[in-house]
Amino acid sequence: MTQPPPADLAEVERAYQAGRFEEARKLLVALSAAYPGDAETAYRAASVHDRLGLEAEAVPYYERCLRGAELSDASRRGALLGLGSTYRVLGRYEEAVDTLRRGAERYPEDGALRAFLAMALYNTGGHHEATALLLRLLAGTSGDETVRAYRRAIEHYAGDLDATV
Repeated sequence: MTQPPPADLAEVERAYQAGRFEEARKLLVALSAAYPGDAETAYRAASVHDRLGLEAEAVPYYERCLRGAELSDASRRGALLGLGSTYRVLGRYEEAVDTLRRGAERYPEDGALRAFLAMALYNTGGHHEATALLLRLLAGTSGDETVRAYRRAIEHYAGDLDATV
C-alpha cells in the first residue's frame, strides 16, 4: 500500500481538528516514515510542523512532498507557499525566492504567493522588484475605492518606479 489507511488519516484529522497538534505531528511522522512515497502525507507532516513552529523540521517534509508527482494541485500550491515562507523564516532567503517565484509562476492568481515572494525579495535586497510586485498586487486586489480610483496609475508606476513624467 502506497498511502496510509483511511482510518489512520481520520485519526490524524480528529487530532488536528481538536487542536491536538503535537498528537497529529507524532502520528504524521510515523505515517510518513511508513509511507515515504506518499506526497500528501509528507505535506500534512510539513504543515503540522510549521503550525507548531518547528520550521526546520518541516523543510524535509516539504521538499519530499514537492518531489511527489501525485501531490494534488491544492497541496502543491500550499507546499510551495509553506516551503518558501519557511525558508524565509530560517534565513534561507535565496531558496525562499526561488521556491516562491516558482509558486507564483505556476499559480499567478495566488496573491499570497506573490506577497511572500515580495518579502523574500526584500530580504535579498530586491527592493525594486518587491515594491513593484506589491504595487501590482495592491492594484489588482484592493477593495479600497481610493486605490481602485488610481489603479491604472499604480500599475503604470509599478512597471517603472523611477518614472517622473
